[in-house]
Amino acid sequence: MYKTFYGLTFDPFDKNIDLTHSFKFQDFNHALSRLEFLKSVLGIGVLTGEPGVGKSFLLRYFVNSLNPNLYKCIYIPISTLTVMDFYRALCDGLRIIPACKKVTMFKQIQEAIYTYSHSKNITPVIILDECQFLSNSILDDLRIIFNFNMDSKNYAMLILSGQPNFLLQLSRQIHEALRQRILMNYCLRGLTPEECKPYIISMLKAAGCIEPIFTDDAFELMYSTTNGSIRPLNSLTRMCLISGANQKLSSINAEIVYKAQSEIDLTI
Repeated sequence: MYKTFYGLTFDPFDKNIDLTHSFKFQDFNHALSRLEFLKSVLGIGVLTGEPGVGKSFLLRYFVNSLNPNLYKCIYIPISTLTVMDFYRALCDGLRIIPACKKVTMFKQIQEAIYTYSHSKNITPVIILDECQFLSNSILDDLRIIFNFNMDSKNYAMLILSGQPNFLLQLSRQIHEALRQRILMNYCLRGLTPEECKPYIISMLKAAGCIEPIFTDDAFELMYSTTNGSIRPLNSLTRMCLISGANQKLSSINAEIVYKAQSEIDLTI
């Protein structure tokens, strides 16, 4: 109903939105440049941020930009794994049948990465999500798995994505060897106060709405409520549009935003 009322051809605040309609805010561009750097040198990179700031969208955008003939992307979203489960997940991503023993799987994984890089001229890009849940044992093995030619070569990209508390885990003394091998470390923070209004207007315009809908006080409250986090801001904006359409409002002010946020909040 709200899409028809406001003349939208699609929901611009849906998580499955076409990547061509993305709004490249400043933090997004900075993080993307770090990933491009990692692509040029290969090795291990860390991407952190609070839930909802756009880590997953950034990674989807980056992966989508890679030539599938030159890069092999492996995404592992489940981080609450045993070491053996993790090895099997890597084997599955590399399209190899895992052996029964860990030492054999380790050899299989290294040989597969080397083969992709040297025989097929394809760079494996391995993305581990929700890394704040990774066990210390898996982190220990990551350093060893990506050790090639006596730690003198990088044949793959490894991106560790998670919430900021993952950095606390990496800061422990037991992970010093892994930490020294991290070539990129970026914390995504989301939109700035100045980017909230352009973001919403840009997304609405992409969906076909060029008329102003939100008042300035609405934009200010929307930012202060969500602190620039993309996912909460998308949810709040959609709820505002639903409420506005139900009341047949051509303009949405701070009062509507406040009521929409109250509806979203999971409070008793």
